[in-house]
Amino acid sequence: MPGHTDEGGPRHLPDHGPFPRVDDHLVEAEVTRDQIIGGHRVVKLPADPPHATQHSRLNFVLLPHVVPGYTAAADLLTRFDQESDFASDTCIYKDGVDPATGARYLEEITFEVVSEQNEGWVTEKAWRMHRRGVRRIFSIWVETQQVCEWSPESESWLPLEPETRIADPCLVTPLPVAALFDKRKADYAVIDALVAKDSPAIRDWDAAAKARGRIKGKAEVILEILEERDIPVNEAQRQDILSCQDLDRVNRWLDRAIVASSADEVTSEP
Repeated sequence: MPGHTDEGGPRHLPDHGPFPRVDDHLVEAEVTRDQIIGGHRVVKLPADPPHATQHSRLNFVLLPHVVPGYTAAADLLTRFDQESDFASDTCIYKDGVDPATGARYLEEITFEVVSEQNEGWVTEKAWRMHRRGVRRIFSIWVETQQVCEWSPESESWLPLEPETRIADPCLVTPLPVAALFDKRKADYAVIDALVAKDSPAIRDWDAAAKARGRIKGKAEVILEILEERDIPVNEAQRQDILSCQDLDRVNRWLDRAIVASSADEVTSEP
């Protein structure tokens, strides 16, 4: 079923092979734009919007979702069979060296951004990637804003519903299909993935937010104490107290507010 959780690890399909190493290339990476698909030389051209922007959003959303021990890559050249040496748009593969080949691990998940210019090759690429052992292959159709998953059984693309969340062992949390097209949903999907990953950046942000909350609460108490003591506070002084982000300073002001005879005595610093 599209969007379902699949077992991790690249597949090793019977009666297909032997395959060359994934890094035994027919074309020279980072020197030429040529790729070879089923013996046909194809030039991978630069993209215009909206293809380029869709590719960028895919990478933005996908990268935080990748579990530790795996890597996301864009345009990673792979020798998929004797007649093919090409790159998916974006992929996820296991870190380290595959002991069976002495090369990097084969991709486990791939994504293709599809426009009118390249849709003729997408099915051919999917067939060859699956035949090599890639577990899951997705296509993002720019014109129709549709995400599909390759079905090896029917050798066709199965559309995913907009509310689908792609679950997989390579992902720390299911990836919402809608986030691949909607900027706001993309931002929330990234946050959800960083939280699921227990990212240090999220922990730091959370701690800072809690500290800001404590500071704001104490600043409000200072104003309440001064009001209870009938000590005038002008608008500039009020804003100085409320906008302070230094916890130590706010603590000093809080101590002074209990005994000070004016607001200036509270906020004055040597």
